[in-house]
Amino acid sequence: MIALELEVAGEMLKLLPQKAIYWPRASTLIIADIHFGKAGAFRRLGVPVPHGTTVQNLQLLDELIATYPCTKLIFLGDFLHAAGTSASTLQSLLAWRKSHDRLAMTLVRGNHDLRAGDPPDSLNIDIVDEPYLLKPFAFCHHPDIKCDEYVLAGHVHPAFRLSGRHETLRLPCFLFGPGRAILPSFGAFTGSYTIKPDVDEQVFIVAGDSVIKTGK
Repeated sequence: MIALELEVAGEMLKLLPQKAIYWPRASTLIIADIHFGKAGAFRRLGVPVPHGTTVQNLQLLDELIATYPCTKLIFLGDFLHAAGTSASTLQSLLAWRKSHDRLAMTLVRGNHDLRAGDPPDSLNIDIVDEPYLLKPFAFCHHPDIKCDEYVLAGHVHPAFRLSGRHETLRLPCFLFGPGRAILPSFGAFTGSYTIKPDVDEQVFIVAGDSVIKTGK
């Protein structure tokens, strides 16, 4: 996996092909829109969607924690997808949390968190409202929050469409502008929204095991 280093607000960030950001100076991993329990919520509605997304998400988090020295993990909203998350999902989350009991975790509430409710206390996750300030950054769920600090947010699930001569390809992406950045959704079953960047925004697509800057 090949990360892309980017200087933002005077800090060096690593954009990871696992659709996350690592902030080396603060030993912090940043994740947006993991949506635990979303697949189960769809199955309860009779929609035939894949099993195993919770395990997939947790395995990917394990990989990141093992690769990048971190003391803190920040979730930029939408940790649980809906109220009534299954007992099996919560048990998997609890077992995973116990395996990383020395790692501080913070959830910035998103719109789905407001509907689903806060994660149980047993997960030992600090719950905060946006903006959550760790200068020079403001950690948010919604990207339109107005702050003096540089905003890192989720919510949009951005993707970028690459057009070739005979076909197009849509890939998840990071979107960086003058005062804010939007992370791709981390969750294995979350969907995406095709963005059209402004002239002062940069797009970094997740292409396999690399993150690549586009020429727009």
